[in-house]
Amino acid sequence: MMLKEKVALITGSGSGIGKTTAIVFANKGAKVVVNDVNAENGNQTVGEIKRNDGDAIFVKADVSKSNECKKMIRAAIKEYGKIDVLFNNAGIAKGVPIHKTTKQEWDKIIDTNLTGVFLASKYAIPWMIKQKKGTIINMASISGLMGSANLAAYCASKGGVISLTKAMACDLGKYNIRVNCICPSHTLTPPVKSTIERLSKPTVEYILSRYPLGRFGSPEDVASVALFLASDESAYMTGSAIIVDGGATSNVISLSEF
Repeated sequence: MMLKEKVALITGSGSGIGKTTAIVFANKGAKVVVNDVNAENGNQTVGEIKRNDGDAIFVKADVSKSNECKKMIRAAIKEYGKIDVLFNNAGIAKGVPIHKTTKQEWDKIIDTNLTGVFLASKYAIPWMIKQKKGTIINMASISGLMGSANLAAYCASKGGVISLTKAMACDLGKYNIRVNCICPSHTLTPPVKSTIERLSKPTVEYILSRYPLGRFGSPEDVASVALFLASDESAYMTGSAIIVDGGATSNVISLSEF
């Protein structure tokens, strides 16, 4: 199995991409530390893993808070003695135009999506240095590569994650710690599904027309890339931003289409 004997901590794994990835990692042999701010969701993920004979624990923590991140890492070490893979997946978004975004909304998004990556990594890295190896995967977005209306804070946070990933790779390569990030497009998590259901059929069809593969992404599409990055199959990859978007960022509107 690709992750046999590895310990993986996945933030925000009570639902969506994080939950799917936790289950995939466990099925591939990893011992999984499930993290979320929602204890009910987090324990449900652990329950699903255990029903499939996997090994997992739940640790409740808000990644935007330093003390809680520190306790989360300590809990993982106490249970399993090491952390081989850290997947900084936790994230939030809110659709608000930049001029209507409050300072509180800005801070919450930046603190969770960007500072949360920094804090969880900060406290996990010393253990990885001690082990002389480790893998960190950060959740970015294609919104970190291009602009999106009403998502200024989210775009800023994800652009920051991409740059942070590259800087971390430079700092940590000498310790045999690899750092990469994933940039998905619209992925069919519960919040995205809910949004799509509120849109008209012509609107959804137009959005899908911008995807060369003709569909939205699934959590499994992203989880499979996370699995690759977590495994030794990607041993010579670090500082990379992997785009998982069905070709959306490749499809610029051309006047020749009309």
